[in-house]
This record gives sequence, structure tokens and C-alpha cells, in this order.
Amino acid sequence: MPASTVRKRSRSRIIGAAALAAGASLMLAACGSTKDTASAGGGGTGKVGVILPLLTSPFWQSYNDYVPKMAKSEGVQVLKTVNSNSDPSQQITDIDNELTQGVKGLVVAPLDSAAIQAGLDQAARKGVPVVAVDVAPDKGKVAMVVRADNVAYGEKACDYLGQHVSSGKVVQVMGDLASVNGRDRSAAFRSCVKKKYPKLKVLEIPAKWESDTAAAKLDTLLNANPDIKGIYLQAGGVYLAPTLQTLKSKNMLKPAGRKGHIAIVSNDGIPQEFDAIRKGQIDATVSQPADAYAKYGLYYIKAAMAGKTFEPGPTDHGSTIVKLPSGILEDQLPAPLVTKANVDDPKLWGNTVG
Repeated sequence: MPASTVRKRSRSRIIGAAALAAGASLMLAACGSTKDTASAGGGGTGKVGVILPLLTSPFWQSYNDYVPKMAKSEGVQVLKTVNSNSDPSQQITDIDNELTQGVKGLVVAPLDSAAIQAGLDQAARKGVPVVAVDVAPDKGKVAMVVRADNVAYGEKACDYLGQHVSSGKVVQVMGDLASVNGRDRSAAFRSCVKKKYPKLKVLEIPAKWESDTAAAKLDTLLNANPDIKGIYLQAGGVYLAPTLQTLKSKNMLKPAGRKGHIAIVSNDGIPQEFDAIRKGQIDATVSQPADAYAKYGLYYIKAAMAGKTFEPGPTDHGSTIVKLPSGILEDQLPAPLVTKANVDDPKLWGNTVG
């Protein structure tokens, strides 16, 4: 056999072995876990775009403030945050604009679980990974959803009201049902009341995360139902102030422990809710982790940019990664119930911001 032929076959064997080794590495990288086990180069470097749903809520204002702090601690280069101003169409445009600027990763808080797919598809076509924060998309590719268990939000609110209101009418001021958050909280509250507290009658206000809508519809509902015993606010950031103002205008804002007090449970964990709990204006809230949303949104996008993957199971930061019916992975962060008993806990993020 000619020497040249021997050399060619030797090179072929070497190339083939290298290809097999590379394939094995890729298979290992695809397995992943809940820890930083798999890496596929890139080092998680490059500019990251962070897109907010709105800035009219103290919750999202706090999240926005946490982003640069957490970016520094996580070693992520973020561009100035972008506010989609409660407009799902604008959010798709914002994603496109960030991609045009050459970002290597995106952290997005979707406004509409279905509409966001168009933006996710744009990112996928350009090979840019996306992490969704707070809201899970119905379809589309994301590396991770960073979110708390919103079904638990509705159930915790239901249990609190059910244990403090023996019978009568309670109202839930719902979020946008185009968002999985609004759907999960609403369905969970409704189902829990029906199953566990049948003496309660649930009235509902679809308010789409809009404070003006909540105030107007609550005013109308209270005119027709002045005997309301409890209220569940699915977003304290946008619903707390208008609710308290509406109750006060009708002389229905009675402190906890006083006759005629309307039990109120909220969601968000903002400082304003904590103050309202201390004053006895509301009774409880579920603390949605704005700080952890920012931290782990950036943590997972850095991991995705480096080619790291994860599997369902407990994490090393007190949460659990679950696989949603869509096949998407979601890191469900802890969201504790806050009452007068623990409202001053210094570990709650609502006690660490001004």
C-alpha cells in the first residue's frame, strides 16, 4: 500500500475519533442537571438585553432596580433595561430592537403568554437564548422560566380568606387572563374556595393588571354588594392603592380587628403592602421574589449563553425546577405568605428596599 494512502487512512481514523469524542461531549452537555454541569463554550459572555413588562408597578420598579445590582454580582453585561409599557406588540418590537443591537442573550418578562412566541421565534432564528421571568410562554423556546408557583398564590390567598371569613361574599381582582399568571391565580383561587370553603361566594373582577380598571369595577361591585367580606388582589403593585382608596371613599376601610373589617390578601410583597399590613389595612400578601427574579434570570441566561442545561429537580437555592406541560423548564422560586406575624422579617426583599 502506498505511503500516501496509509497517511490518508491514518488521518481519516484520527478525524473520525475526534468526531466521536466531540459527539460524546455534546451528548453529555445535553444531559445537564440542576447544577452547573454542562458547558459548550462561549463562556456566557456578551451583551444581554433585559425587557420589562411595565414600570407603573412598584414591584417592577424594584425588579428594575435589582437588575444592575444582580448583573454585577452574576458577572453579566446588561444593556439598559427596556420598558414595553404594558403593550404586548411593543414587547415584540423591543425584542427585535435588542436582537438588532447584537445581544447574545435576552431576559424577558412576557406580557402575553401566547403573543410572546413571535419574539421568541425571532430570537431562536438568530441563535440567541432567552430566559422568561415571571410569566411562562404558552409556546416558543426559552432556556428557563424563572417564576414562582402562581397556582400556590391563589391557593394561599384562598386558604387565608377561608380561615378568616366563615361565610359570605369574597371578590378576587384578577390579572390579565392572557397571561398564565392571571389564569393560574384565578383558577386556583376559584377551585380552592369551591373545594374547601363552600360557604364563600366568589365574585370576580377582570382588571388586566390595570389600576384604573380595578378601581372602577371594584366601585361598581361594592355598590351592588356592600356586604363583601374579603378581597383577593392578584397584584398589589397595581391594585393595592386603588383598592384602599375605593374602600376609604365608601367608609369601608376598617382596621383589622374592628367590626366591619374586610379581610384582604394580596400578591407581590412590595413595601407598600407591608406598611398596609402593619396598619391593619390589609391582612396578608404573598411575597413574589423581585430580587430572586433578577438574580436567577441573569444566572440562567449566563448559563444558557455558555451552553449549560438543566433537569427537573431541587436546586441549590431552595427552589425546584419543574417541567411544564409545554416541555419548558421552570425554576419555581419560594414565595412566602406574609402576615402581621412575619412582616418585619429582614430576609423579605420588601424590607430591604427604600
